[in-house]
Amino acid sequence: MTCINRRDLGLLVLRVGTGAVLAAHGTQKLFGWFGGGGIEATAAGMEHMGFRPGKQSAVAAGLGEAGGGALLALGLATPAAGAAAAGAMAGAVAVHAPAGFFAQGGGFEYPAFLGFTAAAIGVAGAGRYSLDHASGHVLDRPWTVALAFLGSAAAAALVVGRRAQDQGDGDPEAERAEADASPEAGTSA
Repeated sequence: MTCINRRDLGLLVLRVGTGAVLAAHGTQKLFGWFGGGGIEATAAGMEHMGFRPGKQSAVAAGLGEAGGGALLALGLATPAAGAAAAGAMAGAVAVHAPAGFFAQGGGFEYPAFLGFTAAAIGVAGAGRYSLDHASGHVLDRPWTVALAFLGSAAAAALVVGRRAQDQGDGDPEAERAEADASPEAGTSA
């Protein structure tokens, strides 16, 4: 009889919980599920928050969250899943940063936590109770960790940098008002 490994069991719980939350947020954006606005409302919100073009930004954020979350929950292509979700959360952090840290004030606490958690899972690996393990880690090699996180970091820096540049002087009060007025204030972008 195989002894249950607490580390692997903990990774399973963490992966499934984090992945489910991310996937739910992504499906709000993409399909309007769970009270979300769907792709058109999310695209308008993205434009309002300074991400252009809005529809492409909405699709990218939705796929990063829904796809990254689903893959994390399954433990499949874990480095890419963690990197995609963390990259999506970097955009959300940029939107909420002017409101400070804590979520109750519209701050970036919640998307930062989801991003760091997804990144940690992507780096640590999915553990024994995963599709990566069942497949012999075909999609979870050491080089995929580096490639996935470098690609995600570069994409997030480009998108967030372009948004900051488009917003001009970066007036903190205007950015805070924008974060408070966004249709997703208090949630991840």
